[in-house]
Amino acid sequence: MDLSVTLQGRRHALCLKNPVMTASGTFGYGTEFAPYGDLSRLGGMVVKGLSLQPRDGNPCPRIVETTAGMLNAVGLQNDGVEAFLRDKLPRLPWEETPVVANLYATSPAEFAELAARLDEVEGVAALEVNISCPNVKQGGILFGQDPTQAAAVTRAVVEAAPHKPVIVKLSPNVTDIAHMAQAIADAGADMLSCINTLSGMAVDVAKRAPRLANVIGGLSGPAIKPVALRCVWQVAKAVDIPVIGIGGIATAEDILEFILVGASAVQIGTASFMRPDAAFALAEELPDACRRLGVNSLDELRGALVTA
Repeated sequence: MDLSVTLQGRRHALCLKNPVMTASGTFGYGTEFAPYGDLSRLGGMVVKGLSLQPRDGNPCPRIVETTAGMLNAVGLQNDGVEAFLRDKLPRLPWEETPVVANLYATSPAEFAELAARLDEVEGVAALEVNISCPNVKQGGILFGQDPTQAAAVTRAVVEAAPHKPVIVKLSPNVTDIAHMAQAIADAGADMLSCINTLSGMAVDVAKRAPRLANVIGGLSGPAIKPVALRCVWQVAKAVDIPVIGIGGIATAEDILEFILVGASAVQIGTASFMRPDAAFALAEELPDACRRLGVNSLDELRGALVTA
């Protein structure tokens, strides 16, 4: 069964051999997961968030297990873009599997500088703009909650990276995600990915203290899947650019649910913490799941949800 997907943006397309991608922040730089599967069998890899300079991230503890999910407040720890290009990217099978660089910055100008540095790097297939991280004190979710700021960041990246597809990652922590999506699409984004984590917290009653050093973190895992499905459905109806679904995906059937509500591809996140081979296994299991459900192609399923 041919499960290849072409995400056709307004300027550029991103071609995947299958719709199974990995989510930023859950798959390291990709090389860490090579012992658990063949990276070339994935549809795409989104590496952990990159900044212009290295970041230490937040203090520990910064991961807490919750009912049907987890909270994280890692704070975008990374080695910086230059170390990624020098030490990580050459070890990835980027000629066989598209590598997507996830970008973090604190201003439109800084996003533009980072995008420009990556624009002509051959091994980077696309840029994913992180305007929705709830775990950092500058930038992050603040851009993702204001359509004007989100559009300004999008325009800055699009102008600085004329040779790369630009994906913007949406936050669910907004009043109207469809409105946010429209503003970002109008600013020139080629694609959207949604959703990032939901803001949450956990407390230790005995210690009368938060379980995360950052107090607030991002909730992910199966617990957020209903929210993610709703967001993808609303966004896919609101814009005419491809949507990549993220949130609580742990089975091949979950993937098909996201395709049904309008996603063109998906990203696997927290499932990789539960079992490091999760993304590889889902890519292998998807054809059988399609056959069981009588799905002959993803095109016939995409956006075909019957609501009346």
